[in-house]
Amino acid sequence: MSILARNWGWFALRGVIGVIFGLLTFMNPAISLASLILVFGAYALADGVFTVIAAIMNRRGEQHWVAVLLGGVAGIAVGLLTFLMPGVTTLVLLYLIAAWALMTGGAQIATAIRLRKVISGEWLLGLAGVLSVLFGLFLIVYPGPGALAVVLWIGAYAFVFGIVMIALSLRLRNLGKVNGAPRPA
Repeated sequence: MSILARNWGWFALRGVIGVIFGLLTFMNPAISLASLILVFGAYALADGVFTVIAAIMNRRGEQHWVAVLLGGVAGIAVGLLTFLMPGVTTLVLLYLIAAWALMTGGAQIATAIRLRKVISGEWLLGLAGVLSVLFGLFLIVYPGPGALAVVLWIGAYAFVFGIVMIALSLRLRNLGKVNGAPRPA
């Protein structure tokens, strides 16, 4: 835990980047989709770089540093691919999300049907499944508006993720003060 407390600043920085990205997405929804995809690429790249740095700096004494490193490398790869192929990245991301929504929605509907004799209120799971399927179909049939909706959801995710990371960084900072962990230079 002291490793995390010593590096609370990296968590704060990741959080601030997420909050800024999320706010920019909401404050100016008229920005072109290509620009937002490139900003997402920058976010993924920056997050990946900071994660790799944190993993390498804390590899001694940390059992799971390789998993953190791989997560950072994945972020760097997604960021670079986004810059190299923004149009393809947009469509691939859109269709992956559509496929995910269709598959999870179908699974939720099937589960709700199986649970109808076991629990009451299973219709809520079925409704969630129907909404997921409809969302997936919307993305496939209307990729332009669907892509904008997805970008807004990504912005919402980045904003909430950023707030959580900032809150975590403050707790880690306080933990470091209580346990006497040295502050980062």
